[in-house]
Amino acid sequence: MDVLILATVYGLRFLQLAVLVRVLLSWVDSSPYPDSRWKEVLFTVTDPILNPLRRIIPPVGGMIDLTPMAAIILLQVLESLVGSLGTGGYAPRF
Repeated sequence: MDVLILATVYGLRFLQLAVLVRVLLSWVDSSPYPDSRWKEVLFTVTDPILNPLRRIIPPVGGMIDLTPMAAIILLQVLESLVGSLGTGGYAPRF
């Protein structure tokens, strides 16, 4: 059971990292579309998390998208909950 919980915690961390990479990529790449294979994979991984949040959270000032921040916070909360389920309150750290 602990292996499953540990794998879930690391999966949630991977998703947090993927969202962060997508945010950083949006600052340096002018194209909002997946125009390369690795960018397509990144969008495929992060879109199921970000798109539902985008329907709930409108852009601030019409330009600033806060959904990645909300997604990272949500993923961190889930990580803490899952980590505390099977490991007695211990969530592994990098």
